[in-house]
Amino acid sequence: MYDAGWHLRKRRERLRLKYRDVEEASQHIAVERGSPEFVIGLSRLADIENKGTVPSIYRLYSLCAIYGLDLATVLLWYGVSLGEMANDAAKLPIQQTRPADFKPAARNDIEVPLDLGSDIDFRRTTYVSRQMRRWGKLPIVLLNSLDLRAHRYAFIGSEDWSMHPIIRPGSFVQIDEAKRHVKNEETAHEFEKAVYFIEHRDGFRCGWCSVHQGLLIVQSHPASSVAPEVYRFPGEAEIVGQVVGLAMRLDQAKRRHTRS
Repeated sequence: MYDAGWHLRKRRERLRLKYRDVEEASQHIAVERGSPEFVIGLSRLADIENKGTVPSIYRLYSLCAIYGLDLATVLLWYGVSLGEMANDAAKLPIQQTRPADFKPAARNDIEVPLDLGSDIDFRRTTYVSRQMRRWGKLPIVLLNSLDLRAHRYAFIGSEDWSMHPIIRPGSFVQIDEAKRHVKNEETAHEFEKAVYFIEHRDGFRCGWCSVHQGLLIVQSHPASSVAPEVYRFPGEAEIVGQVVGLAMRLDQAKRRHTRS
């Protein structure tokens, strides 16, 4: 972890600001924001720069505004990488299904293979580990399959078996919010049926949906042994959108026997 206090002090000195200048500037911000929490006193600033004191989120906001710094960059100085948040969230064994509203920062990067070899045919299933030559960084916005601005994302809880086996517990799903209208359609195969992400009074879940006489019927996969749920619609439930993408571990289902 970088010495955040040292970086902040160097930035202040580069701008030729004295402690008093920073304090007065933070007072202006506090007035605009209507809260004294944004004020950075002289002694507090000295502690931040020289004693490793971690500023509150309000003072950190003021420092970024005064110094013209990107908040994500300053958080990284304190050892907090916003780019790792989605990765950390995906590893949590949280039972409840929940949305994941992670937005891409301007400088978010992700490790991807830059040189996979010219002999790979991406039309065929390929074991790429043997072809990888080196790893590098590309902006996450270049990954078309993870469009964080056009879609929302959610984690399926570790004990949410409602759509197993086609969506297993611990899966990561992509949701198109533009597709909220439920069509009562009959399809030949379960993989052709639209799966919706639902917010209801007790949380979230995925399921096949139909609307009849003001009732939203959320159907689980028959193999899951999870009963259908019925909500007054609209009122008791909201359709967040249609599930249009899926990433899941294939070994997750072996934990099923641990359910009570």
